[in-house]
Amino acid sequence: MNRVTLVGRLGRDPELVYTESGIALTKFSLAVTRQYKNAAGERESDWFNIVCWRTTAEFCANYLTKGRLVSVDGRLQSRKYTTKEGDKREAVEVVAEYVSGLDKPKETNPKETKPEDEDELDPFSEE
Repeated sequence: MNRVTLVGRLGRDPELVYTESGIALTKFSLAVTRQYKNAAGERESDWFNIVCWRTTAEFCANYLTKGRLVSVDGRLQSRKYTTKEGDKREAVEVVAEYVSGLDKPKETNPKETKPEDEDELDPFSEE
């Protein structure tokens, strides 16, 4: 069985691209804090590369940003590739099947979301 479940914070904004055949693909890094403190009394984090496809990729690109707390459920994948310089490399990444936001997004500009006049919110006000 190949199953991975992680809870952590996005290390960068998801990058959405489309393949030549039109399939959505998103990649981002995820920092998962360890439960135990190191010798210096600090908590360390492990970093994972996350890959999402199709509607999961579009969800991540549209609703998640750097710093958001998320749950990722998927499978571990290993792949080999050759760089432009001809060096052979191997990458291990999590292919996410389900991604859920676990916190509320931060408001980027509170003034844009609040009306200037509170009467605008009252549908029963007389005008």
